[in-house]
Amino acid sequence: MADQAQTKPASEAGFLRKEFTLRGLIIGIVITVVFTAANVYFGLKAGLTFATSIPAAVISMAILRYFKGSTMQENNIVQTVASAAGTLSSIIFVLPGLIMISWWTGFNYWESFAVCALGGVLGVMYSIPLRRALVTNSDLPYPEGLACAEVLKVGAGESGSGAEENRMGLLAVVWGSIASGAFALIVATRVFAGDVVHYFRVGKGENAGVTGFDFFLSPALLGIGHLIGLWVGIAMLVGAIIGWAWGVPHYSAIAAATGAASDVALSTWSHKVRFVGAGTIGIAAIWTLGKLVKPVVSGLMSAMAANKVRKAGAGDTLPRTEQDIPIGQVGLISLICLGPIAYLLYHFAKTAGFGLQDHLGLLVGGGVLFIVLMSFLVSAVCGYMAGLIGSSNSPLSGIGILVVICAALLLIFGVRSGLPPGGEKALVAFALFVTAIVFTVAAIANNNLQDLKTGQLVDATPSKQQWALVIGVFAGAAIIPPVLDLLNQAYGFTGAPNATAHSLAAPQAGLISALASGVIQNNIDWSLIKIGAWIGVAAIIVDEILKRTTKSVHLAPLAIGLGIYLPTQSTLMVVVGAVVGWWFDHRAEKGSNPEPTKQLGVLLASGMIVGEGLIGVLVAALVAFSEQLGFSNHEFPLNLVSDGYASHFSVLVGGLVFVAAVTVLYLWVSRMARRMTAK
Repeated sequence: MADQAQTKPASEAGFLRKEFTLRGLIIGIVITVVFTAANVYFGLKAGLTFATSIPAAVISMAILRYFKGSTMQENNIVQTVASAAGTLSSIIFVLPGLIMISWWTGFNYWESFAVCALGGVLGVMYSIPLRRALVTNSDLPYPEGLACAEVLKVGAGESGSGAEENRMGLLAVVWGSIASGAFALIVATRVFAGDVVHYFRVGKGENAGVTGFDFFLSPALLGIGHLIGLWVGIAMLVGAIIGWAWGVPHYSAIAAATGAASDVALSTWSHKVRFVGAGTIGIAAIWTLGKLVKPVVSGLMSAMAANKVRKAGAGDTLPRTEQDIPIGQVGLISLICLGPIAYLLYHFAKTAGFGLQDHLGLLVGGGVLFIVLMSFLVSAVCGYMAGLIGSSNSPLSGIGILVVICAALLLIFGVRSGLPPGGEKALVAFALFVTAIVFTVAAIANNNLQDLKTGQLVDATPSKQQWALVIGVFAGAAIIPPVLDLLNQAYGFTGAPNATAHSLAAPQAGLISALASGVIQNNIDWSLIKIGAWIGVAAIIVDEILKRTTKSVHLAPLAIGLGIYLPTQSTLMVVVGAVVGWWFDHRAEKGSNPEPTKQLGVLLASGMIVGEGLIGVLVAALVAFSEQLGFSNHEFPLNLVSDGYASHFSVLVGGLVFVAAVTVLYLWVSRMARRMTAK
């Protein structure tokens, strides 16, 4: 029936069904607030965020089935609102950089809110013409959009056992959250170790290099690995091997650095190897952009054609699934957003000092033009990648490298020569601020395309989804600044003045701020970027060969770049999760009902991510207010053990419990799936 409805004009299909409802919006906003807080914490700690559409859809179905007249399309609106949590939190890949360069000491609420909200709304507007290029007129698979649509269909009872599958799906999310949250809470007491770390020297004599690993015992990272899939995980492993089996030993040996192996390894990775990864990601992003010119132009032409139909008074003849926000309104809302964005840039430059106030016209006008053009290009690239490998694997952080380099270069040519000594730091801050706005635009546009694919598959109205996402943007923007400020007070960020041994890594923000500083202050080692670019070229060639000669094997160049520039703390457990997810799906294929079984695995993985993230925010609050709450140990307010135990036995105990807990969870889900099939 859904397929038939897609072909009917709007006037015939009608809008009597419940879709855009107040109760759906309220549920979506609550889920958005919770998931955004978890995503911000986890993204800063591990450098990865997770898509929230599927767990939001399951929670929505579990709640709305107790209300009269709930529909699949209403549940779709809930997940559309909540999906902002998975993408708007990408602002953490840039905004903490202003803390790292000592420009900000905290996150001003209204300024941070405005960056997220205005950029997010502009991203929704950009997604509308892109929808026709990358969703309607494209054969991209959109794996997460397809998976979310299947979940919604199951919840609506299309499979004949929707209510039971819905209940079991909610159980998978809940118990995954409880297990991962409990493990994270015990790690906070130091009874379990949080990671297994070992750095060591390779070779002998003065030319000995160093390397090592940091194996983070994180159910959430394992869950992310499950979601991204086997070949993306293997591509990240290839990147990690390039970085830590070649890059760190090679550059540390050249420098003949002395000191503790851990200090040398981390310093070499931070100052050398990450820039190699930046080059790899940059060239992969350019390759992706080059393949998008034709479909993007086609999408714009299609949007204009649809607008002509509306103006001719025949808008009702368009199918429901083609009812976007009219292109005229899109243009008007975009212009309305640009006014406050221009003011943000004006205020930032005027209060920065260091001579920036003498270039207000150029900075504001050029900044707005840069945001308009660059964010559209980046939105197109990220939307394409979301369609190819899913929103969770979107190359936002990698493309952000290109954005900040372009912004920094333009500021050098246009402004730097007219600044007094010391003005370079102000330019770095301005480049980061502009990049942050571009990030929010691209993040939401990317996310909305995934949601619109889901909507297309469940006969939803695109315009209603687009308005729902605007609401989700404001909900996410409202919670991000206080969570960021809380985490900054509790831990700080690596590389910032208030950093400690337990600061949050925020690897993307650190890299992007380092690139901006290096370009503007002219102290970046471009040879590292070039080496990374050649690695990216090689990765593209290998990936293209694999696509043409095999059925499913591929090594995404962007994922290889991510593996190089993310710390092993963020990558190794993801690789394990990718293998575990492949094993689980492989076993499911042998059963009588493989797709629902696989979906339970996805929901379990999503629950593990959410539970650990929420406990992380809670523990951060305890750390931030430990003195006021009377805790004697400010770094570990929940500590229950001695330093000797925490340094030795906690690693063994934590490792064994981690393996046992993950094994039990997956076996439990498998048995639950078999019982569901038997019924």
